[in-house]
Amino acid sequence: MNFSIQSLYTWYRNILRNPKYRWWVILGTIAYLLSPIDIAPDFIPVVGQIDDLLLVTLLVSEVSGLVIDGWKTKKGNVETSVNESTPRDNTVDVDAVSVK
Repeated sequence: MNFSIQSLYTWYRNILRNPKYRWWVILGTIAYLLSPIDIAPDFIPVVGQIDDLLLVTLLVSEVSGLVIDGWKTKKGNVETSVNESTPRDNTVDVDAVSVK
């Protein structure tokens, strides 16, 4: 079995971006962070906090990315609907004339 941190990150990111599982993954991640059962127990200095820190960082970055993408999509749809009501014919025909 080929295991790497990158493959774990890719799996987590893909499953988090799947709308069907998104809230389950977010709730599961929060439950893991609050749970006393960890891969690396928190009572071990530094090592115990590394898995929690990595998971919090990954969760915050991915969820904030999803929120920003949703916000941009919503804003784009609002701007598109406003602009569809007004014509946007910005083409200007110009006849070129040489000046001596």
